[in-house]
Amino acid sequence: MSNETKKPNLTIRILIGLFAGFIIGLLIQFFSAILMKGDAETVFQVFGQELSLTALIVEGFFNAFLVEGIFTVGGTIFVNSLKMLVVPLVFVSLVCGVSSLSDPAKLGRLGGKSVGLYLLTTAIAVTVALTAATIFKPGANFDLPEQAAFEPKEAPGLAQVIIDMFPSNPVASLADGNMLQIIIFSILVGVAISLSKESGSKVRAGFEYVNDVIMKIVTIIMNLAPYGVFFLIAKLASTIEFAKFANIMAYFLLVFFLLIAHLLITYPTLLTIFTRLNPLVLLTKMKDTMLFAFSSASSNATIPVTKATAEKRLGVDNSVSSFTIPLGATINMDGTAIMQGVATVFIAQAYGIGLDMSQLLMVVLTATLASVGTAGVPGVGLIMLAMVLQQVGLPVEGIALIIGIDRLLDMTRTIVNVTGDCTVTCIVAKSEGALDESVFYDKRNMNEAVS
Repeated sequence: MSNETKKPNLTIRILIGLFAGFIIGLLIQFFSAILMKGDAETVFQVFGQELSLTALIVEGFFNAFLVEGIFTVGGTIFVNSLKMLVVPLVFVSLVCGVSSLSDPAKLGRLGGKSVGLYLLTTAIAVTVALTAATIFKPGANFDLPEQAAFEPKEAPGLAQVIIDMFPSNPVASLADGNMLQIIIFSILVGVAISLSKESGSKVRAGFEYVNDVIMKIVTIIMNLAPYGVFFLIAKLASTIEFAKFANIMAYFLLVFFLLIAHLLITYPTLLTIFTRLNPLVLLTKMKDTMLFAFSSASSNATIPVTKATAEKRLGVDNSVSSFTIPLGATINMDGTAIMQGVATVFIAQAYGIGLDMSQLLMVVLTATLASVGTAGVPGVGLIMLAMVLQQVGLPVEGIALIIGIDRLLDMTRTIVNVTGDCTVTCIVAKSEGALDESVFYDKRNMNEAVS
C-alpha cells in the first residue's frame, strides 16, 4: 500500500486556486481603498513627485509588487504556456487526423457537418439574444456618460475573410498563429501524406510520435493550472471597478443569463436530438475545460485542454477531434454572438435609436458570418461588435458603455464557446462512427486529469 497522500483531483485544485485568487484580489482592493483614505500629510519626494506614505504603500506594494508584479507575471506565463502549445498541437494533430483518413470523401463530410452545425448554433444564439434584448429593453432610460469613446480596429469584410483563409506563406501562418490558414495547410499536408502510400505512412508515424510528446507537455501545463488560475483571478478581482456595474447591471445579467441558457439548453438539446447521448455526462466531463476557458478567456488557449477532453473523456476519435476542435475555436463564437446581439440592442436603446426588422436580420447575418475567422482570444468580441454596429448604423462609441465589465462576460462566453466545440465534435463523431460510447459513459475518467 502506498503511503503517498492522494492529491485532490484537478477540478478541485483549480477551484481552490480560483476562489483563493478571488478572495485575495478583493482583500487587496479593500485594503487599498482603506489605506488611500489614511493620513496624506506625511510626504516623500520620489523623482520630484510628492507622495504620501499611504499612497506609497498602495502603489509600491499592492499595485507594483503584487498586482502588476507577481499576479501579472504568473498569469501571463500560464496563458502564454497554453498559447505556446496551440500552433504545434493544431498542426501536428490535424495532420495526424487527416492523414489517417483513407477515404477523402470523409474529410468533406467532416467539414460540411462541422461548419453547418457551428453556424447553426451561432445563428440560434444571436437570434435568441436579439429577441430577449428587444423584450427586456436593458438600455431603456439609460443615463449616457458625458464621454463615450472607443477606437476599434477595422474589421475585415466577408470577401477578405474568405481570401485570408488560404495561406500564401504557411511558415508565416504558423509563426503568426493564423488558425484558419494553419487548418487549411494542415489538411493539405494530411491529404498529401494519405495519398503518398508507403512514404506517407513513414511520415505519418513521425507525426504521431511528435503528437504523443506534445500531449505530454499538455499534461505538464495542466498540472500547473491551479497556480495560473490563482494569478489570473487575483489580478482581475483586485483591479476591476465594481462601481461600473451599477448602470449596466441589466445588460450584464441578461447576457449572463442567455449564456447560461445557451449552455444548458441549446447544446444539450442538439446533442440529444442528433446523438441520443446523455448531455449531463458531457457537461460533467467538461468541467475542467470550462474552468480553463473561464480563467484564460481564450478559446484558442484552451484548445489543448478541449481536445484532450474530447478524446480521453468523451471517447471521440483523434481523426475527428483534431479537425473539429481547432475549427470550432476559430469559427464557433456562440458566446460572442450572444454578447453582440444584446449589446447592439442595448446601445441602440441607450442612444434612443430604433431598429427595424431588416436591421435586426442584418445583425443576425453579420454576427453569424463574423464568427468565421474571428480569433479566439480575449476581448476580440469588442472588435467584431464594432463591425456589427457599423452594419446597422449605430455609433461605435457606444462600446464604451459596456467595455468596463466585458472582461467578466468574456470569460463566461468562452465557457460557452468551448462547450459548443465539444458538443459539435461529439455530434459529428457519432455520425461518423468515431465515438466510443464506453469511454463517453465511463465514470472512472470523470475526475481524472486529462493526460
